[in-house]
Amino acid sequence: MQRLSFCLLAILCWSCNTRKQADLIIHHAVIYTVNQQFSQAQAIAVKDGKILALGSDSEILDQYTARRVEDAGGHFIYPGFIDAHAHFLGYSISLQQVNLAGTQSWDEVIRRVQSFTATQQLQAADWILGRGWDQNDWEDKSFPDKSRLDSLFPHTPVLLGRIDGHAAIANQAALDAAGIKAGQTLTGGEIEVKKGRLTGILVDNAVRLVQEKVPPHSAAFLQKALQSGAANCFAAGLTTVADCGLMKDEVLLIDSLQQQQQLKMRIYALLSDSSVNYDYYLPKGPYRTDRLHVGGFKCYADGALGSRGACLLQDYTDRPGWKGFLLRDSSYFAARAAQLINTKFQLCTHAIGDSSNREILRIYASVLKGKNDRRWRIEHAQVVNPADMNLFGEYNIIPSVQPTHATSDMYWAGARLGTDRIKHAYPYQELLKQNGWLPLGTDFPVEDISPLKTFLAAVARTDTSGYPAGGFQPENALSRKEALQGMTIWAARGCLEEKSRGSLEPGKLADLVILDQDLLQVPMQELMRTRVLATYSGGEQVYQAADTK
Repeated sequence: MQRLSFCLLAILCWSCNTRKQADLIIHHAVIYTVNQQFSQAQAIAVKDGKILALGSDSEILDQYTARRVEDAGGHFIYPGFIDAHAHFLGYSISLQQVNLAGTQSWDEVIRRVQSFTATQQLQAADWILGRGWDQNDWEDKSFPDKSRLDSLFPHTPVLLGRIDGHAAIANQAALDAAGIKAGQTLTGGEIEVKKGRLTGILVDNAVRLVQEKVPPHSAAFLQKALQSGAANCFAAGLTTVADCGLMKDEVLLIDSLQQQQQLKMRIYALLSDSSVNYDYYLPKGPYRTDRLHVGGFKCYADGALGSRGACLLQDYTDRPGWKGFLLRDSSYFAARAAQLINTKFQLCTHAIGDSSNREILRIYASVLKGKNDRRWRIEHAQVVNPADMNLFGEYNIIPSVQPTHATSDMYWAGARLGTDRIKHAYPYQELLKQNGWLPLGTDFPVEDISPLKTFLAAVARTDTSGYPAGGFQPENALSRKEALQGMTIWAARGCLEEKSRGSLEPGKLADLVILDQDLLQVPMQELMRTRVLATYSGGEQVYQAADTK
């Protein structure tokens, strides 16, 4: 009997010693790997921030041991969600300013500004900044006027950005700080004047005239803001974001915070179209660490449809005689493309109207010269003339799209474009066919950061209330599988990162999210009730829902 016990103990010890050491094992899960086979697993083993293996519960638990072993309770694991187009720094800063998203009137905007300033100890040099209003959501859909801001804040500059970031309203103190006068004109922008006086409305490049006068934020302010932004992203299941438009000093600060373990968000940085950035980064080439990849440049061809700054081939239906505008002469974009084709950097250009999309597609084609793997992107590609659609596939130009733009704009986009042109707007299925893959994002803070809303808008083509029945232009809806790929592996590919993330495979980063519902099966009317239970970055748990702790 003693000999038998000794043998059993020896076998047990031998079994333990032969199991490979991991740092983390998660089992009893439904794991969507989103690999090439779109296979599933039950358990995952992680070591040194990367995936060791995936398999059944018995395979992983028999072959591996770990200091931390977690039972997923039958819940659903996906690769950490990736937002292929966002403004992470801008979103983070906005969390420290007046939040105007969801306002239903100009009166409500004013009330929110007053409530915010009542809690602040404003100094003489301070500005009041906010973002998020959208006149299309108001009963009176015309742009507001600055008169009430002038009355309330006669000496303090106020700048309140529209939701899309392509328009803003400034009070007289802010306009004076920028030296803006009635009748002033500029390329790629509009300074609104009515009856000979400034209304305070600025569109596209005109906004920058005032923004340049806003005092810079301190490093301490930016650190706090970025950490708040990262916490919100992790809570939404996001583990990587593409930040579309950063300056050199902002990138250097982000890199420093990440190196100090003060910022754990993975960021794919697209540099702003600025000589400062070109001068600094072009000689160096792309820069990459475990959490930061500076891989491309971001240009703006036109403005936004909501503020009628998108450049169209024909007049706006609701503004005859107006086609919008390019923010720069087309020769400028051609020069940038010719410059960057000889580098390893990606070129990504914001283009919303069918005229700007045509212009950028043709410029890209002239330097790409056929099939390639440069992955130059057009950001948004919202309105594409059918005659230009094939250029995406012929030159491997990647449309980077944001499904919630379609469901946010659908209430009024038809008025801008008319019944024929709207059929060629937000054409995600058509765009997908061009290259066989399609990176998805949100453009937050223009839209909500929620990947679940992205999934809903891509698949159901409805808002969160289920409107419209049957979906908005449902012929361009994506399948559930395509939407999940767009938020994971295709988003990674769009950021030149598919070898390290975007799917759950051995050797890749252990970035993953646990949800309480199956995105591939849950009824769409139940989707928004899905909860993020936990988020992991490099095997480290960076978010856990409060009631699961």
